[in-house]
Amino acid sequence: MAQHASSTGGMSSFTATRWTNLVLGIVCMSAVANLQYAWTLFVVPITHAFGWSKAEIQVAFTLFILCETWLVPVEGWIVDRIGPKWMILAGGIATFLAWFIDSNATQLWEFYIAGALAGIGGGAVYGTSVGNALKWFPDKRGLCGGLTAAGFGAGVALTVAPIRDMIQSSGYAHTFFVFSIILGGVVVACSFFMRAPRADELPPMDKVKTRQGVEDLPPQKALRSPIFWTMYAMFFLVAAGGLMSAAQLSPIAHERGIANTTVTFLGMTAPAIVFALSLHSITNGVGRPLNGWISDHIGRANMMCIAFGIEAVCLAAFGFLGTSPVAFIITDALVFLFWGDIFSLFAATVGDAFGRKYVTVNYGFMYTAKGCASLFIPFGNLLTRSTGSWHAVYTVGCLMNVVAVLLGWFILRPAINSRLKQASELVGGAAASSARAR
Repeated sequence: MAQHASSTGGMSSFTATRWTNLVLGIVCMSAVANLQYAWTLFVVPITHAFGWSKAEIQVAFTLFILCETWLVPVEGWIVDRIGPKWMILAGGIATFLAWFIDSNATQLWEFYIAGALAGIGGGAVYGTSVGNALKWFPDKRGLCGGLTAAGFGAGVALTVAPIRDMIQSSGYAHTFFVFSIILGGVVVACSFFMRAPRADELPPMDKVKTRQGVEDLPPQKALRSPIFWTMYAMFFLVAAGGLMSAAQLSPIAHERGIANTTVTFLGMTAPAIVFALSLHSITNGVGRPLNGWISDHIGRANMMCIAFGIEAVCLAAFGFLGTSPVAFIITDALVFLFWGDIFSLFAATVGDAFGRKYVTVNYGFMYTAKGCASLFIPFGNLLTRSTGSWHAVYTVGCLMNVVAVLLGWFILRPAINSRLKQASELVGGAAASSARAR
């Protein structure tokens, strides 16, 4: 390990620099989150303007998801070589261009191009911001990776009302144009102040509570590791189970006759489906850094097993017990409290197991599991139609989490412990040899 700051002033400067980079990454994530979560506000106005079906328009969103997930490994490979600044800058420009094209589009194919550009921009910012947080905070990877991932939802909380109001008052095209400048400008401005840490800026290993490897594995080696594919399978199982279930939230609420039931809960009054969507956005955001922080203290695999086990119980409770408005809201919120942590736990584990140098590209490959999981969403509709019941969807989601727990406890946990034990022995042997040489 390179020598660290030796003075109080140097350490204070280092602390300020890494927390500044973390905050900038969260701000960027908040901006590009609107590309995904605010899109739904534009679909109906576009339908009314051109007469296209929602299915035709939503092809743009499908292209967004595919580009946002499957291109992250390529973007991560570039970031690990040239640093985060230029990739964040490119992501900001792509964000601006995507909504600028949307503001002027009159043909479906133009919206499709904009959707692909939005995916490229969103993925560039997402992968880069998470990877940079993991590099700056090897001592707090779970917490800081979780905070960065949580930023992907925070932006919606700040902007969804202004975007909705502007669409109603000035039209969707004007709204696209104005927010293309705002969101793209925020990301571009942040990019000029972001950088990766130097070797001499890393915190001492005695500050790191979670055991970590010392070897930086490039993707060609990481992808040959059984640890990687065990985690990939777990990521897919938990993501698919959650996405498949979340996609049915509104239809289930309407079928149970509670979607528009007015509920007064926690001092607020709103229709049950609105309340559920709002509250689970909060728990989804809180769960990512919370569960990541716990994993910093008890170990990643241990936390995965605990979280995914609770998630299985919560999915079953939501599917079978969430029949009243309040029960629906509470069980849905609990589902998301333990679902979003996949975006902090797996990111941190990739950094622990395969090292800091290539963490952005290695996590980029891991993140494609979300893309695979999104393709599994229609299975929920097919399952419901074939069985005539929503219960089958939540049973499958519950079982997916149980399988992930078993993989984590019996395969991932011992494999990671063995790898990190070997790394510790290598470090100890090298230290002893150095001492004897002196």
